[in-house]
Amino acid sequence: MEKYINPEYSILSDLCIRPSTDNPVVRERVDKIITRVKEGGDAALRSLAEEIDGSAPSCLECKSDEFTFAENAVSDSVRKAIAQAAQNIEAFHRAQLPETVEIETSLGVRCIQKAVPIQRVGLYIPGGTAPLFSTVLMLAIPAKVAQCKEVILCTPVSRQTGKVASEVLYAAKYCGVDKVYKVGGAQAIAAMAFGTETIAKVDKIFGPGNQYVTTAKQLLGNKYVAIDLPAGPSEVMVMADASAVPAFVAADLLSQAEHGADSQVILVCDSESIAEGVQAEIDAQLRQLGRSEIASRALENSRIIVFNGEDSRSRMTDFANLYGPEHLIISLENPWEIASRIISAGSVFIGNWSPESAGDYASGTNHTLPTCGWSRAHSGVNIDSFIRKITFQELSQDGLRGLSQTITAMADAEGLQAHANAVSIRMGKSSL
Repeated sequence: MEKYINPEYSILSDLCIRPSTDNPVVRERVDKIITRVKEGGDAALRSLAEEIDGSAPSCLECKSDEFTFAENAVSDSVRKAIAQAAQNIEAFHRAQLPETVEIETSLGVRCIQKAVPIQRVGLYIPGGTAPLFSTVLMLAIPAKVAQCKEVILCTPVSRQTGKVASEVLYAAKYCGVDKVYKVGGAQAIAAMAFGTETIAKVDKIFGPGNQYVTTAKQLLGNKYVAIDLPAGPSEVMVMADASAVPAFVAADLLSQAEHGADSQVILVCDSESIAEGVQAEIDAQLRQLGRSEIASRALENSRIIVFNGEDSRSRMTDFANLYGPEHLIISLENPWEIASRIISAGSVFIGNWSPESAGDYASGTNHTLPTCGWSRAHSGVNIDSFIRKITFQELSQDGLRGLSQTITAMADAEGLQAHANAVSIRMGKSSL
């Protein structure tokens, strides 16, 4: 990891730069995949599976016997883990359900805001080097809590077995997903955006993925379908001082680095001794990881930044807000004092006993979060992601009369005569 000691203000923006994901070759390929799926439907999905994966499933939709096989294949320990994690995730997201707002803004003018679930949502679950069945819980549970009418899921099959990961299928059934399809990559996003003979078109797509999936969501989200949020490679920032445990900090950094070679991890601390202690722990723990090669490549994109001196906490906090991390771990003395000043982060973890892994799996918060600094403008997935808020208004005759001069004055000032007349004609004096 590159180390910076008291970097000048002028280079702080450069230290926020993520690994580039703008790949014109990927964009061109995804464009072609989207066109093929739009025009060819199921046949295109099968031919793309043959070309990319070497084989295509005989049936795109997972059937009951596949769910039965998965249920028998999943260990008791994973079943129990899914049950406990699901309980916490549901509890936290159910608490987010909004109340209907109803108010009389002035005499005879009644305004209402009501939450309505998105009718059909599509979930994408990666299935490459790490089938993320935890993401099934993070997306399907709030969708069901929000009472979305239909929840479908697309995920690739394993190249080794030709099957969907058993944990993904078990989690999908456990969470009440309506249908699961054996389709991965950009073609899955296109299928859910346009619809095919087998896969229904959805109103909104959720879920992480590789650069092909991410590019497809960005391209299709501009025109054909809503998407959850802008997202790229995973990232974590840890803020640490002498109260932090170097082994804990290193483990947190590596837990994110192992996601992918394009992940980024950042340590922000207030002394070189902490930086050296954490780096030593990283070196020791890295050798024990099964995904050490992936994590090592991610560390090449990562940084240690030391702010020492009397104003170190303020500079650390300012930099955290400038960076806007997907995950932020605050391992500092009086961590809530710093947390109260954080305005840009996807999800924040407080103290030495709050690893990012807790949020990834089981604490109850959602792990689908904005990356690449998008946390400065976007929330992570929450119950609001699965609902729309519709407003209603009802005016009595007296209520309209009370607002009539205000409305017509504003409409006239904007040069919109028909707007004014819609009120005037009701008051018995048409302005046309």
